[in-house]
Amino acid sequence: MSKLKHIIAVSVAVVLFSSCAVIRPGEAGVKQTLGKFSDNIITEGTMVYNPLISRVIKESTQTNNIKLILSLPSKEGLSVDSEISILYRLDKKKIPSVLENLGQEYESVITSVFRSASSDVCAKFFAKDMHSGMRAVIEEEIKVKMDELLLKQADGIELIAVLMKRIRLPRGLANSIEEKLQAEQDAMRLVFVLEQAKLEAQRKIIEAEAERDAQIILANGLTQEIIQIKSIEAFKELSNSPNSKVIITDGKTPLLIEPQN
Repeated sequence: MSKLKHIIAVSVAVVLFSSCAVIRPGEAGVKQTLGKFSDNIITEGTMVYNPLISRVIKESTQTNNIKLILSLPSKEGLSVDSEISILYRLDKKKIPSVLENLGQEYESVITSVFRSASSDVCAKFFAKDMHSGMRAVIEEEIKVKMDELLLKQADGIELIAVLMKRIRLPRGLANSIEEKLQAEQDAMRLVFVLEQAKLEAQRKIIEAEAERDAQIILANGLTQEIIQIKSIEAFKELSNSPNSKVIITDGKTPLLIEPQN
């Protein structure tokens, strides 16, 4: 009898222990009873349930990242290999709707929706656009298209961003783009060199014109009277000098001779 009581006690303890689910931060717990999801969502704490007829499904409410490596079609019919990141999160209030409509494998649905949306959008762009500044436009158009398709299937999946990373263009196209970019850089460099040479030539012309104008002004301004006045001023300054000097002049141009010691 005591052995039976012990077994019953152990069984009850196991049942009670297994009927509690711990919901950690960043998670949401939803109770499913006889196949029906409860609207009561627990985001943190303990959820008690009857393991015989119920179970608790825990889903992340944080931002999740689905990584894909696949080929995207282009307008000219080429295949562009790319690594894709789809950032999304679940609306915790609508997790029961997502689970009811898509099940716990909802990420596979997101992936399928991306494949469909990316095929429609990328087919409107050339392959080189995926490797240029148009990439952000393509990403945004794919995201908008995915939102439309997902909303038809289940409400509660919030797309944050669609990122196209590590674009690998077909080898021939990649070489052509590189050659074009190199040619454009060479042309820009040549324009820069020519512009610098033009500026340098203009600088020299301005300097030459300034020098010429200065010579003209100087020649026009040096009259005989001014030369005589400047000579007189020079004699006065020499006469005030403490050193002895011998000045030989014809009355027009002074000639200064330092005496020998």
